[in-house]
This record gives sequence, C-alpha cells and structure tokens, in this order.
Amino acid sequence: MTTNNPHRGPTLDDFLAEEGIRDEVTSAAAKRVIAWQLLEAMREGKISRTDMAARMATSRRQLSRVLNPDDGNVTLDTLQRAAKAVGRGIRLELV
Repeated sequence: MTTNNPHRGPTLDDFLAEEGIRDEVTSAAAKRVIAWQLLEAMREGKISRTDMAARMATSRRQLSRVLNPDDGNVTLDTLQRAAKAVGRGIRLELV
C-alpha cells in the first residue's frame, strides 16, 4: 500500500504476513468471534450449557471446547450443530 503520509506504515496484515503468522492469527480471531457469538446467542435465548449440549447431542465437555475461544480444534460440523442449536447458521466464504 503506497501512501503520501510519512507517518503511516504497513498494515497489520502486512506485519502478520512478514512474521509468517497471518493465517494462524486470522484463524484464532475467527474462533474467538464464533465462540463469543455462540455465548451471546445462548445468553439471549437463556440456554444453559447443559441444554445446549443436549440440543447438539454432545457432551458438556465437547461444548466447552466449542465455547473456548483458545481451542481452535473444532470441526465445521460441530460449529454447524452449535449454530443450529441456537437457531442460527454458519456462513463461510473464500476471500
């Protein structure tokens, strides 16, 4: 990105790419957002963790992994079941 402003440097994306961690950071951020959105939907719907796990046909331990923003090892299928359990969907796109 070229700019005439001498006080403006590279973007955060540029920095992360230079450090070789852009994909990792982007994935972690997406997981945090999804976990937060699920927790908010549960709160709004007054859905307990026990009820949520039952709606997903899974254990509370698995649900804890889904809701943990630092646990990135969750499958798309699991995220879709979680979204459906709170009356939502998952939108995925290539950019």
